[in-house]
Amino acid sequence: MEKLKRSELFGAALVPVTGALVERYNKCLSFIGTAPTQLKSFHIDAMGWSPEIAEEKEDFLYLNSGEANPNAIILSPKQNDKPAYSPFHSFDRDIMNLVFKQHKHTIKDITRDAAICVNLDQYIDAFYEPEDLLKYNHITVDFTVVEDLYSIQQQQLALVEEFHREDNFLDEKLHLKILASARKHGDLRSRTLQLGSLDYKTSSFYTKAFGGVFVFRKNGSSKNILIFESKAATEKVSVSSTIQAFHIEDGRFYSALAAEKMIVLDPEHSVLSGYFERVQKSIFLSHIENTTHSVSDIIENSNVYKRYLNNMEADSRKKIIQLDRLQANAKSENALDIEGGLSPEVLACIQIPAPELPMNLQELVWKLIVKTAAYKDPLFLYWYDKETFYETYNTWDESYQDWVIKLIKQNTWNS
Repeated sequence: MEKLKRSELFGAALVPVTGALVERYNKCLSFIGTAPTQLKSFHIDAMGWSPEIAEEKEDFLYLNSGEANPNAIILSPKQNDKPAYSPFHSFDRDIMNLVFKQHKHTIKDITRDAAICVNLDQYIDAFYEPEDLLKYNHITVDFTVVEDLYSIQQQQLALVEEFHREDNFLDEKLHLKILASARKHGDLRSRTLQLGSLDYKTSSFYTKAFGGVFVFRKNGSSKNILIFESKAATEKVSVSSTIQAFHIEDGRFYSALAAEKMIVLDPEHSVLSGYFERVQKSIFLSHIENTTHSVSDIIENSNVYKRYLNNMEADSRKKIIQLDRLQANAKSENALDIEGGLSPEVLACIQIPAPELPMNLQELVWKLIVKTAAYKDPLFLYWYDKETFYETYNTWDESYQDWVIKLIKQNTWNS
């Protein structure tokens, strides 16, 4: 993990929290019903989630009031444009981007003195059945300023109004009240201290509820598609004329998504985007043994690459050569006429989201592909499933770690 930190691929985009900000953060935790942290300093992401506090509490969902009620904490304008490191829903960062876009100046004003608790209210107190996720289509974002500065501001305005009434400017007790409020809270009269609610409409999304679920909403007369990471949750779904439910290990969901034109087999687009080559390299590395060279040398030096290719077992070498030919013939109409059919290696290289999909839906399909593909693109694993990336990173050979870090640094501008 230290190499990732030095390469600014872990924690570099987090906002440091120390001093008075820790106290404000704890007030927000108390407000949402969570015990305060004992840490004197930590870091937070766009949602106000902290990896150090999650580790301290042994609870990655410590900001949630149950699976149906996520919260966020805003301590600083610096959280704007930061990533969400452990989002409960795939749209969490989009919501925070909306919050900062609509309330940028108000947030800057309020966080000079106080913290803001953000409640994502979808009008469901709790999820009882997996089908409840389909009701999750409209979210109202509400805000609570922990110090209630708006009420104090109204009190100050009322005191000043009273001061200007008749001969009240002679009232020493009123003078003292005004001065006491100003000394304790500052002059709040001209500041913007109230945030209006925001509405956010969801479409298809991923959520950690029920052990992890991909929710693909139906298009027209088609069915909603639910893909579960938990077998137990899958078995709870009552399949109907409007719902198809799959466990993530049940490959039939690929056909269901293909029927909805969400996922396609497109060697040309895969090659042009660079995805094919990255997966192909991962497949090659998975088939070699007893290496005496670094991964970078094996992948980037053609002579070393050929040495390892020729030392492979015949079956493995055939699979790699087949991918080389498919890459070279990607633009051909007959590119998928492959002897022996579409192997897991071939599918891993060419199964991609339909390029015509909206970007948010493409990213959701990519997240699903990254979780389920037999061979993974390490760059997209980092982009679309950071938690799994960080978990598996420590299991990799050091040389492979170095190669992946270099790959990500070459292709990532905002981690």
